Amino acid sequence: MNTISIIGIILIISVISLLIKNYSPEYSILINIATGILVIAMLLNKLIPVIEQINGLLACSKIPKEYGTILFKCLGICIIAQFASDACRDAGEISLATKVEWVGKASIIIIAFSLFEKIIQVSLKLMGG
Repeated sequence: MNTISIIGIILIISVISLLIKNYSPEYSILINIATGILVIAMLLNKLIPVIEQINGLLACSKIPKEYGTILFKCLGICIIAQFASDACRDAGEISLATKVEWVGKASIIIIAFSLFEKIIQVSLKLMGG
């Protein structure tokens, strides 16, 4: 599916969700969440060749494979946390949305900490420390 088709689907479902929201807000939220999952699945399907290309570039370079793994994990956390945060906002739970964002940020820091540690070690070696 191309981008225009995906945007068209989103707009149609947005109108349907808006119409349903007046009668049953619970179903409107479920429709929005299901649409989000569908859109993410369609986008991930389109991103698979790009991810394979990035993996190929990392394999050709002298960069350790774990750096690419960290990159993809952080990217996945960003996408999932943003989706969950938006779903919470749609449900009117703004404080929960903020907490989801904080959990995502903390998870990225935890995952990327080993990378930060290696950067500091290399910096210390370059400075003669």
